[in-house]
Amino acid sequence: MSKQLYTLEYPVRSSPVILYSFLSTPAGLQEWFAEKVDERDGVFSFTWNGSTDKAEMLEFEEEKFIRFRWLHAPDNEYFEFRIEKSEVSNQTILVIKDFAEKKDVQDQKQLWDFQVNDLCHRIGS
Repeated sequence: MSKQLYTLEYPVRSSPVILYSFLSTPAGLQEWFAEKVDERDGVFSFTWNGSTDKAEMLEFEEEKFIRFRWLHAPDNEYFEFRIEKSEVSNQTILVIKDFAEKKDVQDQKQLWDFQVNDLCHRIGS
């Protein structure tokens, strides 16, 4: 069964500079994404409940986006954090792209909602 790409958008009251640091650094990611985060040579180790999963950073552009791929995932699957500005409201928008089985997309969206809510709380948004 192949996974499908889905996209989520969240308004965040934060400057792109601050938000990007929470999306791209071990210290920032450890604040909201995982219990413990380490990085070595572009490979990030994320730990939850004593279990560790590793993802390589595929590409990034400062204050714009960062893309990761789980080491156990197929080459064409990734998860991405992108920072956009609404032209109408000038609000910062966090765009998350991820892959999941069709039957799991709703559960994954709820997990991201929870994680991003924690992120917003941490940055005072």
